[in-house]
Amino acid sequence: MPRAAGRILRRVAPVLALLSGWQLLAMALDMEELPGAWQALQTVPQILSSGEDVGSILASLRRMAIGYVLALLMVVPLGLSMGRCQRLARVVNPLAALAYPIPKAALMPIIMLWFGIGDLSKILVIFLGVSLPLLYHSYQGALQVDEKLWWSARAMGMGAVRGMLRVVLPAALPEILLGCRVAVSMALITMISSEMIARQRGAGDLLFNALDMAVYTEVYAMIVIIAVIGLTLDALVEWARRRLTHWTDAQGAAG
Repeated sequence: MPRAAGRILRRVAPVLALLSGWQLLAMALDMEELPGAWQALQTVPQILSSGEDVGSILASLRRMAIGYVLALLMVVPLGLSMGRCQRLARVVNPLAALAYPIPKAALMPIIMLWFGIGDLSKILVIFLGVSLPLLYHSYQGALQVDEKLWWSARAMGMGAVRGMLRVVLPAALPEILLGCRVAVSMALITMISSEMIARQRGAGDLLFNALDMAVYTEVYAMIVIIAVIGLTLDALVEWARRRLTHWTDAQGAAG
């Protein structure tokens, strides 16, 4: 019991310190543009009690989920294939290196010209935002597969596709899940950015509207809500990683 309490305290203490620092800074500066943490936290239930606002947040999460899942289904197989086929890697790697430094939200105006301001354009931006972390980590995971395992499987008559599913994917899974964790953050960032550019129903639009109307308590309350969503999603991915790759933690402890 004391250990559990200690773990909880270690997790909660940084958050409490951040909120306390925020509150003290707001009191010291006494600016309308920087409400205190307590004021922002009091505004959170008001937002969550509004059916329209909750619907906007859920619409954002739906777009984010679609873009994220599409990237998982399309990009992870590509990254694994790159790890087993150097010709493919030589073609894709320069393109990925070229695309990496480009802010994905900066592509939003062009994508809006092509696909309009609806869900499709936002989902595409989210897809692009999460693709590169997933591609890189799945590629690196495939490179770490023991060649003896791969060729032993092929020698036993296992086809390329089956070998990818039975040998490469399990071996690369810890690295892939690390990429999934990075990709969650990128999905959240691109989701909010795209919705602030293409002003349509969503969490980013709620944030921008509050900023536009100078309702600063709502601005910071939305930031708190978005941060909690991000922390929750990150915790879910980490939970999945521990469940699916528990042997790596055991190996680390043994080492």
